[in-house]
Amino acid sequence: MSHSFSRIWLHIVFSTQGRKPLISPIAENTIFEYMRKLLLEEKCPVRIINGMSDHVHLLFLHNPNKTIADTIKQIQESTSNWINQNEIIEKKFAWQKGYGVFSVSESRVEKVFKYIENQKAFHRKTSFTDEYNKMMELYDRM
Repeated sequence: MSHSFSRIWLHIVFSTQGRKPLISPIAENTIFEYMRKLLLEEKCPVRIINGMSDHVHLLFLHNPNKTIADTIKQIQESTSNWINQNEIIEKKFAWQKGYGVFSVSESRVEKVFKYIENQKAFHRKTSFTDEYNKMMELYDRM
């Protein structure tokens, strides 16, 4: 083969520090758009970013020239700094260091997209802790 090809979808989930509900409905679109811009700069085309006041879900194509950890670190550090410098929210903002990252097959991208798109409805019935634990169980069985 004369060239390399990579197309790996990632579903990433991480929460605010201490899982505090810091992301207001007013601020979330601004924050998510900034994250989208960062990912595009990292050459990671974004399918969707959405979340709740205490966590965020991202679905994007992985840039094979970067490690997943470096990409997430860049997103977390840059958004935290940007939110604080621009006073997007009233309190000091930070993301938790940990995260969940899950590969998504091409055939499941639309299903994961819909899941992320419908976070608000989903969380009317399910807590973030229950959601995350279920994701961990699901991926542990594969």
